[in-house]
Parts: sequence; C-alpha cells; structure tokens
Amino acid sequence: MAAGATHRPVQTRCADCPIRYRAVCSHCEAKDFEELERIKTYRTYAPGETIAWAGEHMPLVGSVVDGVAMLSSTLPDGRRQMVGLLLPSDFVGRPGRAGLSFDVVAATEITLCMFNKSEFERMVGRSPHIEHRLLEMTLDELDAAREWMLLLGRKTAREKIASLFVIMARRDAELHRHVPRDGLSFPLHITREAMADYLGLTIETVSRQISALRRQGLIELGDNRMVHVPDFAKLIDQSGDDADGGVLV
Repeated sequence: MAAGATHRPVQTRCADCPIRYRAVCSHCEAKDFEELERIKTYRTYAPGETIAWAGEHMPLVGSVVDGVAMLSSTLPDGRRQMVGLLLPSDFVGRPGRAGLSFDVVAATEITLCMFNKSEFERMVGRSPHIEHRLLEMTLDELDAAREWMLLLGRKTAREKIASLFVIMARRDAELHRHVPRDGLSFPLHITREAMADYLGLTIETVSRQISALRRQGLIELGDNRMVHVPDFAKLIDQSGDDADGGVLV
C-alpha cells in the first residue's frame, strides 16, 4: 500500500460495521468475526491520495468502509483513464496475487478496514463463507465491468449521468438493506470532475446534464451532497435501462 495513510484505532465492532451486510465478511459466523476483529486495522486516506500503485507489492487487503476510490490506468504517454469506482463494501486487493492491475486513488476521504494479506489468505482457506463471498463479489465486479463498457460505448451523455446515479442509488440501498424506491436519497461522494473522468465526458457536459435532470424534477440536490430521487422509475428510464436493469432498444 502507498505510504501516507492515517492509522485509526479500531472503533467499530464487526457486528456493528456499516458495511456488515454487503462486505466480504457478510456471510461470516461468530468464530470468523472473532478472528477478523483480531487482525483488522483501519486506515484513512485523504482525497487524491494514492492507496496502491499498479504492479506494486500489496501486503494488505480489505474493504471500503466509507468514501469512494477510483481505479485508473496510466498509459506510457501519461494519459490516465478511470476504469472503475470502489464504493463502500467493495474489496481492495487480490488474495493470491502479488499486486493490482490498476492504481487505486482516493476520490474522497476514504476509510478502509484492512487485513494482512497472508493472514487473510489463510483465513479464506479455513472459511468457506469468506471464499464463497469473494467469488460472489468477483462475479459482481465482472458484471459491473460489462455494464461500464456498455455505458461508455453506447450511451448518451444524459444516459451516462442517469446511469451513474441509478448505480449509486442501488448500491446505497443495498448497503442499508433497502429496496430502491421513490423518494430515496443517497450521498454523491465524487466531484463532477471525477464523474467526467469516469464517464468520458467534459465537466461542462456533466454540469449541463445534472442541471437538466434537476429542471425536469428527476433529481434534487440537498445539503452535504445528498441526491434525492422523487421517482426512481423515471430516473431509470433516463438511464436507457428498464426497471429490471435491462437495456432498452
């Protein structure tokens, strides 16, 4: 992991963790939590701080507890492309592999619940619950990558912005064990600049499309960067998807 992270004393028991029901530990039994409590540590990174570089040895793995990180790749000529976002409950690191294929950079202040990788790997070998959950998360990540390819390749600017809001709304609802519904609210952690990088748009286009969604009453922006969605089905319609997540053609 990159240097510079702030270490925090453990303040949250695993059973009380805000990502408890969606993280890699979501299927754990009591004995698993006892071991996780023993080996975990919290690290906090400031916005813009590098959490890990592509290809470097990564001795720690863990979960995003709060905040957002960006996955990006740097081309030989210095150009950078964002290839994904890590949201609360997402897993950072690759058990069984020396390092990562992409840079991991904090988009906001971010707190990670981290484990020594060798200890975690041994625990995975003893716990089918963690191994099964890692497989589930890997498949979810594959689905998200395919969705992202569609989003970048075929969707309009309006559909891209609406799709990102739909994704974040669904993830926040899942984290709180809710079903996405009319009137939901979720935090918009990333800046418009980060949204532009992620979606392959200019900042001006992002701002115009967000303003258009507001004028049409599809979203409302509140205090502390909260996004309120009066009618979730209408927002999904703007994303180019149907209510079941399929693409409208």
